[in-house]
Amino acid sequence: MQRITSKPVTFQYPFTLDGVDGRLEAGTYEVETCEELIQGLSFVAYRRISTTIELRMKGYGHGARQVITIDPSDLEDAQRSDIRDAEVR
Repeated sequence: MQRITSKPVTFQYPFTLDGVDGRLEAGTYEVETCEELIQGLSFVAYRRISTTIELRMKGYGHGARQVITIDPSDLEDAQRSDIRDAEVR
């Protein structure tokens, strides 16, 4: 059994993520995490299978999107950096 959770993540400043070319614009991005149920335990637990971020595609029309698999720790690093940038300004 799998579960998928989705959440918006907002960046106040441009940012980078490992595995994604170039700098991403400030804004809100949809991040999706897919997890699978770990069988055989006496309690309910899930293991992360993947984390993706949805990117807007420039030059391909308003609704064009690209979904990229990312490392959640890279996303957390980018979020911490965004918070630090906000505190400095």
